[in-house]
Amino acid sequence: MINKKAKLVDNIFDKDKLEQGPTRDGFGHGLVEAGEGDARVLALCADLAESTRMHWFAEKFPDRYVELGVAEQNLATVASGLANYGKIPFIASYAAFSPGRNNEQIRTTISLNNVPVKIVGSHAGVSVGPDGATHQALEDIALMRVQPNMTVLAPADVEEARKATIATAEYDGPVYIRLARDKSPIFTTKDTPFEIGKAQVLFESERPEVAIVAIGALVHNALLAANELEKEGIGAIVVNNHTVKPLDTDTLIEVAKKAGAVVTVEEHQIAGGGGSAVAEMLAQESPVPIEFIGVHDQFGQSGKPNELIEHYGMGVESIKEAVKKVIDRK
Repeated sequence: MINKKAKLVDNIFDKDKLEQGPTRDGFGHGLVEAGEGDARVLALCADLAESTRMHWFAEKFPDRYVELGVAEQNLATVASGLANYGKIPFIASYAAFSPGRNNEQIRTTISLNNVPVKIVGSHAGVSVGPDGATHQALEDIALMRVQPNMTVLAPADVEEARKATIATAEYDGPVYIRLARDKSPIFTTKDTPFEIGKAQVLFESERPEVAIVAIGALVHNALLAANELEKEGIGAIVVNNHTVKPLDTDTLIEVAKKAGAVVTVEEHQIAGGGGSAVAEMLAQESPVPIEFIGVHDQFGQSGKPNELIEHYGMGVESIKEAVKKVIDRK
């Protein structure tokens, strides 16, 4: 059943009637709020202000917005200099280009110096849709989570992205926020707790046989799968692991021990992503059978977002199949 402490929307399993919106919208609104609360917050963009929703900040605070053009390497290095002199710069582009194109500059000028630049990678995952493989970042979490000092966030919906952006502005150190282009269900509320580094148990059956640890917009698919599985007599726990780094090891170990098996869910390559982070930790602390939902060593392709999610095995039925498979391995 749904964890009441999570304070989610009432009609959470009615996907057709749930309000929808892209997580990039939550970022745009959250950035304006962060700017209202702290004059040190700046916004820098690589010619994609409207696409990343940074244009709302630019309209409100034109003297605190910098347009660098199509120059993602400069985006990182200019921001690192501003951060070194007391500013809190957010930099935004498509995740395929930042951190995809400017990874070396992020590594050397931001992570190595441990300065509070906030990196926003929009249009991540295959749900970018018809833009195709060149614009579908499936490696960005892997690039970011291996960098020392870097915090990595993957908000589950619009409201959580808003909260994550505000929390990121107040967070000491570099942060990467992963966002999506396509609309997805909005199932959290203004009252849903959010804390960097603290995973949330959203759903828990009385006798769970599996813990489904999900990130990003696919958290809702994990909830739908858990609800259907419970009707089939298979109990599950669903965890929103919005902070990929640092992991909430206490919560993840607790649910792994309670359920005895884990399925990770992400719109990313399964190699090096959020599932890998969970598996690495559990291998040391509480080994259990694990199955991974994500993209399996392939590039994306053009198509409708929902069609691509299904094609690459990240839909509700695929999650249910992975659950049954991992339970059989217990």
